Amino acid sequence: MDFDSVKEHLETLKEKLVNLKDAIKVNEKTQKIKELEKETLVEGFWNDSDKSSKILSEMKVLKNQVSKYDLAKKEYDDALTYLELAEEENDNDSFKEAKFISLKLEKDLEKLEVNTLLSEEYDINNAIVTIHPGAGGTESQDWAMMLYRMYTRWVQRNEFEIEVLDYQDGEEAGVKSVSFLVKGENAYGYLKGESGVHRLVRISPFDANSRRHTSFAAVEVLPEISDEIVVDIKPEDIEMDVFRASGAGGQHVNKTSSAVRLRHLPTGIVVSCQTERSQMQNREYAMKMLKAKIYKLEKENYEKKMNNIKGETSDNAWGSQIRSYVFCPYTLVKDHRTGYETGNVQAVMDGKIDDFIYEYLKSYVKNDII
Repeated sequence: MDFDSVKEHLETLKEKLVNLKDAIKVNEKTQKIKELEKETLVEGFWNDSDKSSKILSEMKVLKNQVSKYDLAKKEYDDALTYLELAEEENDNDSFKEAKFISLKLEKDLEKLEVNTLLSEEYDINNAIVTIHPGAGGTESQDWAMMLYRMYTRWVQRNEFEIEVLDYQDGEEAGVKSVSFLVKGENAYGYLKGESGVHRLVRISPFDANSRRHTSFAAVEVLPEISDEIVVDIKPEDIEMDVFRASGAGGQHVNKTSSAVRLRHLPTGIVVSCQTERSQMQNREYAMKMLKAKIYKLEKENYEKKMNNIKGETSDNAWGSQIRSYVFCPYTLVKDHRTGYETGNVQAVMDGKIDDFIYEYLKSYVKNDII
């Protein structure tokens, strides 16, 4: 990019900033923050812990959203300043800095644009992710482990937090099943599009004849449901088993039967948790997982009923293949819903899946509007 290209680029980014300010509702949110801050100064504010906690959480979310826009605006101002300095002083170092900041700002604005697409009811919530290998024994279990590593790397790259809820080692390698909680603003919104079947094609490291194998693993993503949402779960409908935990999330609890498995008898849904030392804590987490699954099931049943009334049919996203990862005879990762693809398989497996997430969210909103 030469001087004129960077200047034109910044003009384009300036227009995006103006549009985003309205889309994010920066002025309204700034005013809301001021109103909430006034509430925290009212005498007796801390006496109601539930109310104060809710207000502080809302303030944190709003401040985070506004600060991201403010940071982008500062980047634009900095880039413009460096560009003007480069022009006035004929300073090549200032030009390079303006170019660098403008390219970074472009990526930051894309992420802000994606955030404006996260407007569904539970997009802002934490996400509960479960990975199950398909048929194929060790090969599929190893693929499930590779996906778990991919999401772990993505979590680290995006400054979310991860907490393992349940982890069952594979017989020879990989995992039989793994569930984990991704904590942070919009975790569910970003990850909801990862639900579905992921397909791997590679030369198997477990095949002595080095033949090509195809493996499958299913990823399920659920929002962590807050206690404010009422899901009718009768105590008599729950069957609980306790067992000794093992594997990555449970090395410290082998001495006692602290892990918990819950079965919801009416639906057959089974969840388990073994991440905590306490049986009571594991049951609490397992109940959250069960609540999320039952809520999802009830929502899907309602949507099916409405579609039947309207005479519409819809695909079952859980049962459909959403993405292929090809290691051999060529390298390619392709999302079958959006058509987005990349040949850099290793980068994807190292957690660089943001482009896949962004393309899905863009197409999801577009199709939803249509």
